[in-house]
Amino acid sequence: MGHALCYSVQDLLGRYHRMLGEQVLILPGQDHAGIATQSVVAKNLKKSGVNPHSLSREEFVAKVWEWREESGNQILKQSEALGSAFDWSRTRFTLDPEYADAVLKVFIEWFDKGLIYKGLRVVNWDSTLQTSVSDIETEREEINGKLYHILYPFSDGSGSITIATTRPETMLADVAVAVHPDDKRYHGLVGKLIRLPLSQREIPLIADEYPDPEFGTGAVKITPAHDANDFEVGQRHNLPIPIMLTPDGKVSEIGGKYAGLTRQEARKVIIADLEAEGSLLKIEDHKIAVQISQRSGEVIEPLPVSSGLLIKNLSPQMQFES
Repeated sequence: MGHALCYSVQDLLGRYHRMLGEQVLILPGQDHAGIATQSVVAKNLKKSGVNPHSLSREEFVAKVWEWREESGNQILKQSEALGSAFDWSRTRFTLDPEYADAVLKVFIEWFDKGLIYKGLRVVNWDSTLQTSVSDIETEREEINGKLYHILYPFSDGSGSITIATTRPETMLADVAVAVHPDDKRYHGLVGKLIRLPLSQREIPLIADEYPDPEFGTGAVKITPAHDANDFEVGQRHNLPIPIMLTPDGKVSEIGGKYAGLTRQEARKVIIADLEAEGSLLKIEDHKIAVQISQRSGEVIEPLPVSSGLLIKNLSPQMQFES
């Protein structure tokens, strides 16, 4: 219904301007709607007993084209049946070879000019679809969660710092604890080593302007791979970026004995182990704002992926020929 409505409005405007004696050209076309199409095709494959993740990229793309021929063209056929006065001889699809080649050509040109580079970037990761999704394809929801207060002891036995987190499983990828440089409570402590609970791995106490000294203890754990703000802190301090989650939402091999568990399973086991170790100070009820993928309903996980990033304003560099 949505497509039929939009095409009808375009047709109405086109006919109106033709009646005014103007030359009007309306090209019918379709966007491949990447994530939406992937979600639909994956669901259809599951219904037929095929695991979409068992297919190679080429095999999955072939299934996408099959779906497009069977279902995608139906949209244009319906519009044509409605009598839309478009130039049907010039129908376009965004995955047509000439368009795909043009996109590739532009990216290569930008790369050669140093306008883009390939690097790590934290994205919204959907572990069900196993792909990144844009902000506009997510919805923010407030849920009832827990705030876990965990003791992070100094390696020299001189005391500890209390860290509050809603995602204790991500501590498997912690690389530092940060405090604000103006926070007097930590003067003289920056640079000391902290022994991470459970793994006993040593991480540094660093000073950065990101932590809010007025909130809680003023100390935050830094997990660059699983939080966009932490990623920026990590970049400023040259910190490593261990990744504790696999693309399908399970604990990676760096998680040791927790490897292979889902996020939810790992959280339960880690909390139990922290309590047994004496590192769990308290648990509080806490409202948590989470991002939900519109396509799968999965809770979004921040995850670093290698992608092409713009490094400057391209507007002055872009020239178009008429």
